Amino acid sequence: MDLAFVQSRRLERFLDSEVISAGAVAALLERRGVLDGTPVFLDEETQMPVPALCEYGRYLSTSLLDEGTLKDYGRAVGRADNYLAELESDVLSASESDLVAYRSFRTQRQKKPIGWHAWSKDSLVLDDLYGFLVDRKILSQRPVRVAARGRNPLAPRVRVGMDIRHLTFEQYRYFRDVGLGGQLPDARVDPAFRGWSPLRNRAGSDIALGSGGRWREWSTVLLPEIGLWPGMPGGAAEYTVQACAKYGKARTVYVPEDAVASADLFCLLERPDIVRRAARTLERKARDLFVVGEVDVAGGRVRGVLDGVVREYEMSAMDAKLRRITVYEGEFGLEALTLFVCRGGLMPGADAWKGYRHRAWTRMTDLADRTTPLLPPRRWRWHDLRHTYALRLLTYLENLMDGEEPDLQARRCRHRSYLTGHIRHNPLLIVSRRLGHSSPETTYEYLQYTDDLINEFEAAFAGWVGDDESTYAEIASHALSGTKGGR
Repeated sequence: MDLAFVQSRRLERFLDSEVISAGAVAALLERRGVLDGTPVFLDEETQMPVPALCEYGRYLSTSLLDEGTLKDYGRAVGRADNYLAELESDVLSASESDLVAYRSFRTQRQKKPIGWHAWSKDSLVLDDLYGFLVDRKILSQRPVRVAARGRNPLAPRVRVGMDIRHLTFEQYRYFRDVGLGGQLPDARVDPAFRGWSPLRNRAGSDIALGSGGRWREWSTVLLPEIGLWPGMPGGAAEYTVQACAKYGKARTVYVPEDAVASADLFCLLERPDIVRRAARTLERKARDLFVVGEVDVAGGRVRGVLDGVVREYEMSAMDAKLRRITVYEGEFGLEALTLFVCRGGLMPGADAWKGYRHRAWTRMTDLADRTTPLLPPRRWRWHDLRHTYALRLLTYLENLMDGEEPDLQARRCRHRSYLTGHIRHNPLLIVSRRLGHSSPETTYEYLQYTDDLINEFEAAFAGWVGDDESTYAEIASHALSGTKGGR
């Protein structure tokens, strides 16, 4: 089975048919609500759509999933079908033993086995697929039986929790300055560094840590949103993130002044050169771009031309795909309205940011010496900065609420004195709102990392272990003297 994805903007370039025009196909996709990224499953021999699976792809599209998630669902189904084809089966006729063998292959036998966290996503997709097929009467029953407590053979063997990985102050500065910024471990400039746009990457890490946002939330920020726009006062910035937020849940993101200053430095020293070099390329692509002519900072809206039509958007409602093609007339010609730009003049994508941190990690490990902070055993992720933000803020708020009052009982009474105060000032709920978690239960996972286990053990078991007046030799001598026969 072959897998393709809907890409409406490529129709004019690649559709060559006398039967129907590219514009008519694009209009039909829009009217039917078929989103970009919708998976299309094709028979490998005839290249005709597989009706049942394409109907599932259509169902995913109407669920209003984002483009990346739609593609991930399609790839998960495609991987399973490719494996089952080797067993002379497919996802529509697979038995329980076929799917169990597939699970074993993915988690144990393939060249690079995946962990249970990654398998849980594949398991979720397959469970959703078979639930859909049964509901639509395409299959009479699921191929996998449901066992006790709702579990089935496809479920992960262990319960997967959040993979929380955070950085210390020393680790973060090493990641930012040495890995991304091109410095040596002793803070000197490395003349051998040949990295591209170190100030951009440093600014990205500062905004990620300072705002606590997810990668898509901070990497797609527009210049007016972060306050780097003519006529704006500068300093700390606040903007509403919605279309680029997880589940489209709107919230206000606060970017501290120091992080904005880091971005401003990038805009002063590096960004103009990138923009100037890419201006001619963007002029040639202007037909496919959203060219903004008016920016309403106070109203949070932009107005411009897209596909030959004048359109107006609320900035918070602009998804990542639209932001990437949004440009305006700048000093050197057309330039991106997004803060971060790459060599092509537009916003870097997921693969580009992944490459930045991979190269930073390689550089950090190559330069590691005795003065280097202890590096984590696994390569760091941009999301680790979000975890660091959450833990630092949670610890700070807890200490702030406890204060220096010596009476522990009085502090506890003050914390739960009234419900509204508890909701407004509870550190866990504050951090949950800042992170945009759908439920405070997600934020609970961070609590286990805020405890000082060593000091707590010392306080709880003081005097239990060890003996201030006895050495190991004395203890051994005393034990032996009590045995039968004396010393």
